[in-house]
Amino acid sequence: MSVNVEQIDKNVIQMEVTVEADKVAMALEQAAKTMANQVDIPGFRKGKAPRKMVEAHVGIQALLNEAVEKLLGPSYTQAVDDSGIDPVDRPDIDIVQLEEGKDLIYKAKVTVKPEVVLGEYRGITVEKEAAVVEDAEVEEDLKSKQGQHALLINVEEGPVADGDTVTIDFEGFVDGVAFAGGQAEDHDLVIGSGSFIPGFEEQLIGTEIGQDAEVKVQFPTEYHSEDLAGKDTVFKVKVKKIQRKELAALDDEFAKDISEFETLDELKQDIRSKLLAAAEERAETKYRNAVIAKIVDNASVEIPSVMIDTRLNSMVQDFSRNLSYQGISLEQYFQYTNSCEEDMKEHFRTQAAEGVKTELVVEAIAKAEGISATDEELDKELEKMAQTYNQRLEVMKKSLESRGELEFMRNGLAHKKTVDYLLEQNI
Repeated sequence: MSVNVEQIDKNVIQMEVTVEADKVAMALEQAAKTMANQVDIPGFRKGKAPRKMVEAHVGIQALLNEAVEKLLGPSYTQAVDDSGIDPVDRPDIDIVQLEEGKDLIYKAKVTVKPEVVLGEYRGITVEKEAAVVEDAEVEEDLKSKQGQHALLINVEEGPVADGDTVTIDFEGFVDGVAFAGGQAEDHDLVIGSGSFIPGFEEQLIGTEIGQDAEVKVQFPTEYHSEDLAGKDTVFKVKVKKIQRKELAALDDEFAKDISEFETLDELKQDIRSKLLAAAEERAETKYRNAVIAKIVDNASVEIPSVMIDTRLNSMVQDFSRNLSYQGISLEQYFQYTNSCEEDMKEHFRTQAAEGVKTELVVEAIAKAEGISATDEELDKELEKMAQTYNQRLEVMKKSLESRGELEFMRNGLAHKKTVDYLLEQNI
């Protein structure tokens, strides 16, 4: 097999691949066997008809088409390896010659990974923020714990107040007509939670148990239901129960009840320590990102649009997967937000481009510095995964290898090693 490579555009190359005639002949024989199992030929059981009978039945062109399908994949893979290119997209194949007894010749046009021109990536100066925890943050966390462990006490008399949990029946009307989905019984609602249409919860403040209230609101103009969007609505509401949080005193007894500590001061110190650890982690992450961002800014690369499109598709898939964990489909999300996939991709486009450029630059630095992930490092990472998922190492390794994910893991480890190297160079 021979390959001639020609650059026809920025980041686009064309390979002319020639596959020898004897390999074409072998592929034709295999194609005949394949098609003999797919077609009914009078006088022969499936798979038993000779090559000439199969050819007479389906035609030589059908056999050639089947043969080229068998030849394209392996020959293209070999052509990529032989030419040393790094494709980032599927090739556009154009068959130049496909005849019995002759070489197969085809052209494969493909977008390749762009060249990165590195800038300065040593001696980068970025100031690292100090991790600080204010007393107010500790108090806020403590009050949050106080709220989480509060008791809900039934309020027998008196009006609804902000923060109360009310049990209500309600029914909504537009122009005096009840609308579907606008009613419920024994619905629990926390006043001030913002879970209902703006203005609804506030109008319940001051009402009492057994009281009928008329709540007038307007649906948002971008509401997911077109029939209700922007419409003035009246809800008839009955308050059936009021519950109010009873907060425990912030003292040593509270600390004993909710933690392993004996005193409130010890609990506060633990809160401060945890907040400080989180602040230090945020500061470290921000610092790492700032160093890498500066290095990436110093480099230049012309990113093929297909790489950004691929990243955008991946981001949409990730977003859709995260929504599914909340029981929401991507289609429902688009309906709720009055948007579409193209709007989402446009929103993510800058982030996608920055992500692709960062990977390209870090990869180029790894190549320049000879940084890679060793087999030992990969095995160590696999051992951690096997322990996490309680699987045998050999089984997990074979599974990842069969899905083509081992190389992805190796690249990820190399990326991390390169980032660590860059941070060491820029302390």
